[in-house]
Amino acid sequence: MDGSISAPDLARRLGTPDAPRLLDVRQVEEHELVALPDSRLVPLGELFQRAPELADWKDEEIVVYCHHGMRSLRAIAIMESLGFTRLTNLTGGIDAWSTQVDRSLPRY
Repeated sequence: MDGSISAPDLARRLGTPDAPRLLDVRQVEEHELVALPDSRLVPLGELFQRAPELADWKDEEIVVYCHHGMRSLRAIAIMESLGFTRLTNLTGGIDAWSTQVDRSLPRY
């Protein structure tokens, strides 16, 4: 794992040509409520069996996020076991994003 990234740092990175991919590992209902732009949803409980859907991301930088950052850490461990290497956790998850980057987003 490449470590972690804060919400403000990720916001700055998303505006660059080398922006990372975004993987949301929350549940469908959570993603429908609020999500980062252009993120791909693969709920944590489905990640192992749906990993082939992410094969095109295998060599790319991926920021994994959830609500507060705990499920995303578990997702990173699963992805590392499958050979993904450029993985970063969004510290504080979507909740940190909604308090530090875009306060107009709903919190739950």
